[in-house]
Amino acid sequence: MNFENTRKFAQQLDSKDVLNGFRGRFYIPQHNEKDCIYFTGNSLGLQPKTAREYVNLELDDWAKFGVEGHFHAKNPWMPYHEIFPRQLAKIVGCLPQEVVVMNSLTVNLHLLMVTFYRPTRQRYKIICEARAFPSDQYAFESQVRYHGFDPADAIVEVMPREGEYTIRMEDILSTIRQYRHQTALVLFGGVNYYTGQYFDCKAITEAAHQAGAYAGFDLAHAAGNVELHLHDWNADFACWCSYKYLNSGPGGVAGIYIHEKHAVNKDLPRFAGWWGYTKETRFKMEKGFDPIPTAEGWQLSNAPILAMAAHKASLDIFEEAGMDHLHRKRKNLSAYLHYILNDINEKQPGKIIEIITPPGEEERGCQVSMLMRKRGKEVFDKLVKEGVVPDWREPDVIRVAPVPLYNSYEDVWRFGNIVDSLIS
Repeated sequence: MNFENTRKFAQQLDSKDVLNGFRGRFYIPQHNEKDCIYFTGNSLGLQPKTAREYVNLELDDWAKFGVEGHFHAKNPWMPYHEIFPRQLAKIVGCLPQEVVVMNSLTVNLHLLMVTFYRPTRQRYKIICEARAFPSDQYAFESQVRYHGFDPADAIVEVMPREGEYTIRMEDILSTIRQYRHQTALVLFGGVNYYTGQYFDCKAITEAAHQAGAYAGFDLAHAAGNVELHLHDWNADFACWCSYKYLNSGPGGVAGIYIHEKHAVNKDLPRFAGWWGYTKETRFKMEKGFDPIPTAEGWQLSNAPILAMAAHKASLDIFEEAGMDHLHRKRKNLSAYLHYILNDINEKQPGKIIEIITPPGEEERGCQVSMLMRKRGKEVFDKLVKEGVVPDWREPDVIRVAPVPLYNSYEDVWRFGNIVDSLIS
C-alpha cells in the first residue's frame, strides 16, 4: 500500500476499515473532553463497555443464589472456565483441550517450569533472550537455584550483536546447537517487551526439539496481538496474561497452553491442586492426585469468577471481530506508523528517532519502539500533555502500540503530527 502522511488519507483508511465500529465498544480515556490517543494496549488494554454488565451478572447471581450459584447461576460457576478454550484456541492456535484459563502469568510460568524444567547434571541449561521481561528473568533464576545450579552458568542469554537492538534468528539457532547436549529448556518471549521483536516460534521449537530440549513461550506480549499456531508448531507449553492485548482488566486472569501429547500424560510431574483433579470423582475427596487429561489438569484452585467474567467480555468481542480481520489491520496500522515516523525522520537534519522494532511485518506485532536520540523523556512528557498515552522505558525508549480493536489510522496520523511538532 502506498501511504500518505495526511489526515485525509488516514480518514479514508478508517472509512474502509471493517473493524472501525469496534472502537465504540471500548471506553476511551479522555483528555480535555476528547478521546486521547491511547497507545498502551501492550501494557493495559482498554475496558470493554460490556465488562461491567458481565461482572454485574455474576454479582447479581452471587446475591441471588449464594453458593448455589456454582450450579444455578446463568453461567454456572463450577464449569465457568470451560467457556474459554474454544475462543482462546482461535487466538493462540491450538486445540481446545490444550488451553485453560487460570491464575496469573508468573504463577503459571512457575507451574509450567515445574513440569518442563527437569534438569539433570548433564542437561540443566535454560536458553532465553537477553533482556527478557524481569518476571521471566526472576523465574528462571529462582527455578535454577531451586534445583541447585548457578544462574550464571545455567542461564544462557542470546543477545543482539554489537550495535544492534534485536536478536538475529541465526544467533538463536546457533546458540541452541552450541549447547544442545546441556540444554533442558528453551524459553523465549513470543514478542520481546522492549523492542517489540516477534520471534520465529516455529523455528525455535524445532531447534529445541532437535537438541533434545523442551520449547516454551511467554506470550504476554503476543497473545491477542500476533498470529500464533502453537499446536501446529509443536510447542510444548506457553503462558500469557490477559490484561494487555486481551483487554481483561488490571491483573486479569491468565492462561496456559500445553500440547496435547503432554496434556494426556498423567505421569508428568506437576504441583497439584483439587481443581485439576478428574471431574467425575473430584468430590469424593480421596487421596492420590488423578489429573484431568487436558490442560485443565494443571489447575490448582476454584475459578476466579469475577475476573473471568471480565475476560469473557473481551473474548466475545475478539470472536465477533475475527482473528483474520484483526491480524490484517494490525499489520497495516503498524506499517502506517512506521511510514509516518520514517517520514518525520527524513525531514529532520539528524536522525532523532530510531525505530528499533523490526521493519518486516512477520517480525513485529502492534508495538513500535522508538529510541530517542535526543530529549527522549522531554518528548515523552510533552506527548502526555498533548493527550497521548505512550509508555516510557529507560533509558531512552518510547513504546507505542496502536491496536486494531480500538485504535484508528487517524490516531496514528495525529500521533505522528504531534511528534513532528515536538521535535522540529
